[in-house]
Amino acid sequence: MKLYSTKNKEKLASLKEAVLKGLPDDNGLYMPLAIPRLPAEFLANLEAYSFQEIAYTVADALFQGVIPESDLRKIITESINFPAPVVQLNEQEYVLELFHGPSLAFKDFGARFMAQLMSYFNQGEKRELVILVATSGDTGGAVAAGFYQTPGTQVVILYPSGKVSMLQEKQLTTLGQNITALEVEGTFDDCQAMVKEAFLDPELNQVIRLTSANSINISRLIPQSFYYFEAYKQLPKDGRDTVFCVPSGNFGNLTAGMIAQRMGLPIQHFIAATNVNDVVPEYLESGLFSPRPSTRTLSNAMDVGNPSNFARMLDLFEGLPESSTWNNMKENISGYAFTDVETRAAVADVDSKYGYVIDPHGAVGYLALKAYQKTHPKTKGVILETAHPSKFLDDVEAILGREIEVPERLAILARRKKEAVLLPSRFAALKEWLLKTMA
Repeated sequence: MKLYSTKNKEKLASLKEAVLKGLPDDNGLYMPLAIPRLPAEFLANLEAYSFQEIAYTVADALFQGVIPESDLRKIITESINFPAPVVQLNEQEYVLELFHGPSLAFKDFGARFMAQLMSYFNQGEKRELVILVATSGDTGGAVAAGFYQTPGTQVVILYPSGKVSMLQEKQLTTLGQNITALEVEGTFDDCQAMVKEAFLDPELNQVIRLTSANSINISRLIPQSFYYFEAYKQLPKDGRDTVFCVPSGNFGNLTAGMIAQRMGLPIQHFIAATNVNDVVPEYLESGLFSPRPSTRTLSNAMDVGNPSNFARMLDLFEGLPESSTWNNMKENISGYAFTDVETRAAVADVDSKYGYVIDPHGAVGYLALKAYQKTHPKTKGVILETAHPSKFLDDVEAILGREIEVPERLAILARRKKEAVLLPSRFAALKEWLLKTMA
């Protein structure tokens, strides 16, 4: 498997280099040189395969023999070991539950797969690998759980102070061991900018083996494509078009779905659902991409004002014969944005109509799917429910006016002591801390 940078398609990297470096030197993002199409027989008979068999088939096709079969199967077995069930709300609307992993968020799929893949490629290295990651909510907890006590790794998680839920914060600040949390006095965009600058700093990279665990790392993105296939196999085969509605922040989840589509999965359309941080819906409407500082909302994991994976989205639609990149993208993706007031009403609506407790991010997806299906009624729509509602306990219980169930593995965190290092939102402060602590 070869990969190129979205900023320079001539300079190629191996899968190992792309996974362990995270970012190319030119600050682009790695993309597969080739996205193979899976056999039609496999796609027509997905229900005959287990989730792990589907994951292996997809990964093996993309990796093109770089990892031997026995090793790749072990990576899949160790990482994709929890379900992704589809729950039906009504004849048109379905929910794909992606919160059955250890941190109760969809990012468990990517983080656990990445941890196994990095561990595989890191064998025999003498220096520790330092995984640097920014989080707006769920990424940090998933990465912390995925890499916890993984030999040869140190994990450093940057998160915006006061802008993640209490239980989300506890997931990344209470493990200890090889997991360190940096509480940044700023926004998620500040955290992400600091991480990107670290990867491009020659001095840091000379003394520390840095890599990323955000969706900017291709090894996070690839396993997120697996559950699109797993969801599709669970839907009724009734001839209606299938659309996926993706609550979106950094847009890695939607990009992974587009890769699944390119591999042959018959997804008719994508819906990009955002809160008021709506730079991508604005682009789909106007053709102008205008990043801006993020605004804090109820659906905090989507509080991203400059989504990194937008560069990959552009890359996937460049050079297609039909029309411009913008026209190609808006033919395939519709964008919708909603306020916190609308989100709260949607959480209550789903509970009232279907007896289903949905989290604020899934609620934004629910609103976007309903808006799309007003003009496309003959479709099956799948909402990606990206986190367990109990991760937003205070907000969801306030909306519903009652207590909701909290899984035990999350409930025990509330009693644990937070351990975090407070940093100003300046790269110089991060660099100084890394050189002092990790070099």
